[in-house]
Amino acid sequence: MTDSLASEDAVVIERIFDAPADLVWRMWIEPEHVAAWYGPDGATVPVADMDVRVGGSRLVCMAMATPDGPMRMWFTGEYREVVEHRRLVYTESMADEDGRVLSPSEAGMPEGHPTTTEVPVELDDVGGRTRVVLTHAGVPGDSPGAAGWKMALDKLAAHLRAPGGR
Repeated sequence: MTDSLASEDAVVIERIFDAPADLVWRMWIEPEHVAAWYGPDGATVPVADMDVRVGGSRLVCMAMATPDGPMRMWFTGEYREVVEHRRLVYTESMADEDGRVLSPSEAGMPEGHPTTTEVPVELDDVGGRTRVVLTHAGVPGDSPGAAGWKMALDKLAAHLRAPGGR
């Protein structure tokens, strides 16, 4: 398993999962699986509404405990590319629970943070295992978002090993 965070303006992570590409694909497109692994350690996903088709929308809620009490973060976006078992591209914006896109300042993000980012996910079969290259354009490679993606992919690997993940 390798992680490479090689860009100032994008998180880029490459991992090899001990699972076939069709199974790893399902982890990205089926809400019950996304809810099991999406987000950093300690986060849960109480809502994962996903219409996985080009032009389809997504609304995902991440909930977590913070020192200031429970917090919910909502993300919305649109699927731009869906190539079964190979490539998934979607946009992501912070939103309210109705899916209304928030400006970076409304979302508590630093000045200059983009309102909408893009997440391409590439899957390649490597002898029955799956190489995944995730890029989150618009999120710096040294940001908390990068650390969150690394934790999420660790959770994905654990979910794939669990009996319910298959």
